[in-house]
Amino acid sequence: MFEDFLFRALIAGIGIALVTGPLGCFVVWRRLSFFGDTLAHSALLGVILSVSFDINISLSVFVVSSLVALLLLKLQNTTNLASDSLLGLLSHSSLAIGLVVLGFLSFIRFDIMGVLFGDILSVSVNDLLIIWIGGATILVVLWRIWKPLFAATVNYELAEAEGMQPDRINVIFTILLAALIAISIKMVGLLLITGMLIIPTAMARNLSNNPKQMVIFSIIGGLLSVFIGLYTSFEINTASGPTIITVALILFILSLTKIQKKH
Repeated sequence: MFEDFLFRALIAGIGIALVTGPLGCFVVWRRLSFFGDTLAHSALLGVILSVSFDINISLSVFVVSSLVALLLLKLQNTTNLASDSLLGLLSHSSLAIGLVVLGFLSFIRFDIMGVLFGDILSVSVNDLLIIWIGGATILVVLWRIWKPLFAATVNYELAEAEGMQPDRINVIFTILLAALIAISIKMVGLLLITGMLIIPTAMARNLSNNPKQMVIFSIIGGLLSVFIGLYTSFEINTASGPTIITVALILFILSLTKIQKKH
C-alpha cells in the first residue's frame, strides 16, 4: 500500500526537482556553487527567527536569504575583496550568528537535524502548496529573464552593451535562488540543497551537447534521484534527504562513463 506520507514526499520531490534543474544549470554555468552554500547557511538564521516569532518558515528563510544575497551584491560593488572571500565571510558569519542565537533559545523545542538534513517524509499539504506555487513562480520568472540571464552568463559586457541590464537580472536571479532554498529547506535541509542544485546538473553536463539538453537532463537527473532515493530510504530505513543526494552522486558517477568513451 502506498502510504500518504510517501506520496506527499514524492510530490514534493518532483516539485523541487523541476525547479533545481534549470536553476542549477545557471549555478554551474556561472560557477556559483559556493554562493548557493552561502544562502543555504544563512537559512539557519531564518529558521530560528521563524521559530522565535512563530512565522512561516519559508517566508522567514526567503527574507533572510534574500537580504544576504543583496548584501553580497552590495559588498562586491563597494569593497576590493574577491567574490570568494566575500562568500566565505557571509557564509560562515551567517551560520555562526544562527548558531549563537540558537544557543539562547534552549527553551524552544528545535529539530536542528531536520533543518540541517531535511525531512521530506514529514511534508504536509500546506508544504506542497508552498513548494508547487513557489516553484511555479520561480520557473515563470526564470523563463521571463532567461534570454538576458543567459546572455550575461556567456558575455556580461556584450549583454550590457545590448541594454539587457545584467546587474538587474543578477539581482533577480539571486532572489530566485533564495526562494528555492526557502521552499526546499524542509525536503533536503540547508546542508544538502546545494547538492540538489549541483550534482544532477553536473551529471547533465557530462551527457549533454547543448544548453537545452543540459536543462532537460538535469531535470531528469533530479527526478530520478528523488524517485530512487525515496524508494531506497523507505526500504532500508535511511534518512531521505541524504539518500536522495547519494543517488544523485551515483548517477553522476555513471555519467562519467560517457566521458571515458569519448576518450
